Amino acid sequence: MYAATANDKPWTVPALADAKRDGRKLVMLTCYDAGFARTMDAAGVDLILVGDSLGMVSQGHDSTLPVTVDDVVYHTRCVAKGARRPLLVADLPFLADATPERALDASMRLLQAGAAMVKLEGAGHKLEVIRFLVEREIPVCAHLGLTPQSVLRLGGYKVQGRDDSAAAKVREDARAVAEAGAAMLVLECVPTALAAAITGDLAIPTIGIGAGPQCDGQVLVLHDLLGLNSGHRRPKFVKDFLAEGGSIAGAVQAFAEAVRTGQFPAAEHSYA
Repeated sequence: MYAATANDKPWTVPALADAKRDGRKLVMLTCYDAGFARTMDAAGVDLILVGDSLGMVSQGHDSTLPVTVDDVVYHTRCVAKGARRPLLVADLPFLADATPERALDASMRLLQAGAAMVKLEGAGHKLEVIRFLVEREIPVCAHLGLTPQSVLRLGGYKVQGRDDSAAAKVREDARAVAEAGAAMLVLECVPTALAAAITGDLAIPTIGIGAGPQCDGQVLVLHDLLGLNSGHRRPKFVKDFLAEGGSIAGAVQAFAEAVRTGQFPAAEHSYA
């Protein structure tokens, strides 16, 4: 099992591509405060996401839509105080990336708060936003498949890309966000075979959440990993690692080990 040392180098954006090339699975968790960030750092988590999921698990909302840039800036600043080694990624909340200029302003604030990369959902007009940010030296993580900020249009939290035309569109969008300059791609709630095909298509790493075991890494929401009741239905891709880890630190370590050894996600956490 991994044990962090003072000699471990902090993760950088170029190191993500190196990890994919070397076949090293990336471990990512959401985090919202300094204390949990220290625990993740000590357990060897590679990437921390200050996700707009905080709206549902911390603020008690029914979706991520009410989360503001101020909210994410605040939590990013908290997490940055506890995270030494992991690469810190921060979400651009709903409509903060509606235009390139709005995205630039929000991203600047997030990087000033301690993030090293911003994450945004979707393709389409977001391709212009990705290019605009990358040209201005702001690393971007894209997010495709189930995009929670699209919950009103999608009519709920549903698996994406199951029929041939939908799968082809997700795959096309994945190539497009990579060509636009995204350095990493989160794939959420897509069939295992589709996620595997996209992972094979791209030179940038893919991070799966409900996307099967063949992605280049995995992410879970911290509260789901700990088996906490967030007031929402537990997705199929969630596993309670606290039950086997015995402690919060043990649960984080168990998740990291399971991702790196390919034990998680298993078939029961994936979609056909």
